[in-house]
Amino acid sequence: MKLSDWKVLVVEDEDDSMAMVRELLEYHGIHSAGAPTAEDALQLVKKMTPTLIIIDLALPGMDGWSLLAAIRRDQALIEVPCVAITAYHSAEVAVEAVEAGFDAYFAKPLDATSFVRELVGIVG
Repeated sequence: MKLSDWKVLVVEDEDDSMAMVRELLEYHGIHSAGAPTAEDALQLVKKMTPTLIIIDLALPGMDGWSLLAAIRRDQALIEVPCVAITAYHSAEVAVEAVEAGFDAYFAKPLDATSFVRELVGIVG
């Protein structure tokens, strides 16, 4: 699948982080939509079929862990790859994220040179 065919949902409550992730995707020709909360993301996925969902773990209200659980319960979204991003990086959190069902885990700040390349390996 060409990068220009992707539709990525970025779920991030911090404006600067949201802008950085979306600009990085756009630089590579990837279309994205943003949601500042998990609740907003759950409404948005009813209107779009994302190719990939990028989820900040520390969201206000419903956190990223709970959002992932809700996505995995939805038969329409169960196959959509989900990746975790967080500023609260540790080896333990990385392991917990993958065990929880995230397809990948990235610590903030994201490495601009490898982030999209690694996403390509996840989406295919």
